[in-house]
Amino acid sequence: MLLLCALAAPIGVIGALVAKALLWLIAIVTNLSFFHRFSAASSLPEQNHLGWGLLLVPVAGALLIGLMARYGSEKIRGHGIPEALEAILLGRSLINPKVAILKPLSSAISIGTGGPFGAEGPIIMTGGAFGSLFAQFFDLSSAERKTLLVAGAASGMSAVFATPIAAVLLAVELLLFEWKPRSFVPVAVASIIASVMRVPLLGAGPMFPVASHAVPGVNGLLAALFIGLAAGFGSWLLTTIVYAAEDGFQKLPIHWMWWPAIGALVVGLGGMIEPRILGTGYDTIHALMLGQIVGGLLVGLLITKAIVWAVALGSGTSGGILAPLLIIGGSLGALLGHYLPVGDAGLWAMVSMGAIMGGTMRSPFTGMIFILELTHVWDALPALFIASMVALGVTVLVLRRSILTEKLARRGQHIAREYSVDVFELIRVGDVMDQQIPTVNTKMTVGELSGRLAKGDSVLSRRQGILIVDADNKLMGIITRGDLMHALVNASAGDISVLEAGKTDLVVAYPDELLHDAIVRMFQYDIGRLPVVKRDAPDQAVGYLGRGDILGARMRLHEEEEARSKGPLAKGKDGQGFWPIPFFQP
Repeated sequence: MLLLCALAAPIGVIGALVAKALLWLIAIVTNLSFFHRFSAASSLPEQNHLGWGLLLVPVAGALLIGLMARYGSEKIRGHGIPEALEAILLGRSLINPKVAILKPLSSAISIGTGGPFGAEGPIIMTGGAFGSLFAQFFDLSSAERKTLLVAGAASGMSAVFATPIAAVLLAVELLLFEWKPRSFVPVAVASIIASVMRVPLLGAGPMFPVASHAVPGVNGLLAALFIGLAAGFGSWLLTTIVYAAEDGFQKLPIHWMWWPAIGALVVGLGGMIEPRILGTGYDTIHALMLGQIVGGLLVGLLITKAIVWAVALGSGTSGGILAPLLIIGGSLGALLGHYLPVGDAGLWAMVSMGAIMGGTMRSPFTGMIFILELTHVWDALPALFIASMVALGVTVLVLRRSILTEKLARRGQHIAREYSVDVFELIRVGDVMDQQIPTVNTKMTVGELSGRLAKGDSVLSRRQGILIVDADNKLMGIITRGDLMHALVNASAGDISVLEAGKTDLVVAYPDELLHDAIVRMFQYDIGRLPVVKRDAPDQAVGYLGRGDILGARMRLHEEEEARSKGPLAKGKDGQGFWPIPFFQP
């Protein structure tokens, strides 16, 4: 852990510098595309005066991205997080250097030419790529490289949004697939350093300062529940639209290189209808939080942004999903907020943003803390918590997978994101070992043993390995079916003893050790069974551990999950009910 923390520190610095470079690139491309000037000054695409020429800007950017993806690296397509997941779970946390260069460049072109995306997805992928590249210079395991890859991703997000806690939670909920100090602490180190580096590079947070929003009593919490329900079904609809668009592009009789250009044409048309859907939309997010967008403008923004973003993302261009989700969620919350008897539009826009993000990405803690760090409105935590959890509950009931893992599932890569403790790290060997030990005496010959097996000896036939003991019942070795067949190859081999044919250099397990440790030992020595012995008497066998016993431990967990029955309080000792109340009777 200390080694990874030391390596994560420079990655935090690199992540902040990469974030600065990406935002600088986006500003340069935006100014060149919409205002025909070379400048890194902040500018809004909706303020352009291109008229119908606006249609050409996103298309030109998309054509460049298509060429970069086809002749550079196809990994730059998409919004970044599924690609990071793929690298972690299937690519041993190794990312090609080309991706580290082409991903931020393609994202800057996409967003700078009006793509309705945020910088967070690209910076997560780019930061992760630089973290992976840095890790490859050291002798590290795949798990250690994964930690540094995720540290790079978290540091990039922390630097862009000034949200160090949310960046770490995103890492835990989406990328790490574990909650262990050896990974959690280094990722936190990188995120904190990146947030500190943000101040001289990009300025201090919060990114979207908002006045305090206290949630008004029970009615306010009930309103948050309603917002969560709406956000949950909104997440379902968004996910459905995105993959419907992707399916539509898959049916086109042209190469995928041209798909982003077609999607960009929709972006241009959407930008002419509602200019605020162009680019990152950070100013629009802030306006929604302040309650400055009202009435029919909310409806137009909600519908246009959702459709344009879904089509553009489905076309396979490069860009992030967090900022679009915030705009869509904020528009929905502000629209519903006008009809709620408590709170104001700005409050419910914030709450809906966190709920949409938590539901669509299945990352509720990231969603709620992200909004709190963006605004520093900590009073909104109860409402954000309720809405995010309700939205998550809705999406897990109506969607098989999140918007992130669905993309990987369509490639045949199914990912389970439900964390649980490994059952093998809870159960000890003594809990599952077979105490009916198959044994033979050292003086028995191979021929005699094969004869007993041929007759179907009930104790010996049920196991692949048989322990060899002496006259004092001391463990001397083990003989397997493979050893027996090897010995019987020679015609005279039947006369040799089982001890000569078997193995005497034993690998053993102990009844008080974790089953996980015994399984690791099996893999290390490439064996399928272990004699179980006492620690203080290693020549005394007390059990036998085979593959079937290990599967039995897994089956026990399955029964705990699936088998339902009343507890002893309801049944009573005699099975007739513990209490003389009809409700408790079986």
